[in-house]
Amino acid sequence: MTKLTPEQRNKNMKAIRSKDTSIELILRKALYCRGFRYRKNYKALPGSPDIAITKHRIAIFCDSEFFHGKDWEALKLRLENGSNSTYWIKKITRNMERDRETEQALRFQEWTVLRFWGDDIRKHTDDCIRAVEEAIFDQKIGFREMDPEDE
Repeated sequence: MTKLTPEQRNKNMKAIRSKDTSIELILRKALYCRGFRYRKNYKALPGSPDIAITKHRIAIFCDSEFFHGKDWEALKLRLENGSNSTYWIKKITRNMERDRETEQALRFQEWTVLRFWGDDIRKHTDDCIRAVEEAIFDQKIGFREMDPEDE
C-alpha cells in the first residue's frame, strides 16, 4: 500500500463519491445509447440501486472492487498489512453482507439483480450491456411460458 500523509489520505477519501461515480456514468451512458430508460439511485427499492430499469424490474449495482470486496481473500491479506486494518476489514465485510441482504430483498420483490465490477464496466461495457439485454430476454421468455393464452 502507498504511504500517504494523513492530509493526503483525507483528501483522497473526500474525493470518493457514492453517486454518479465514473463507472455509473459509463454504464448509464451506454444503456441510454441503446434505448434503455432508467432511474438513478432509486430510493423506492432496498439498497437504492445505482440504476433501476423499472419497466423490466432490473436493479443494477456498479460496485467498486475495493469497497465491495472483489477477490476478498487477497484484499483481506493486503489490508491486514496496512494501516487501520481492523476498521477496513470490518467495513468491507459489512458492505458485502449488506450487498447480500439487499440482493435477497430485491429478489423477494421479484426484481432481477445485476452487479458489475468497476473494471468490468470500464473494460467490457458491451458485455455488461449484453448481460442487461439477456436479463430482459430471459424475463420475456419466462412471462411467455406462463401466459395462459398461449396454451
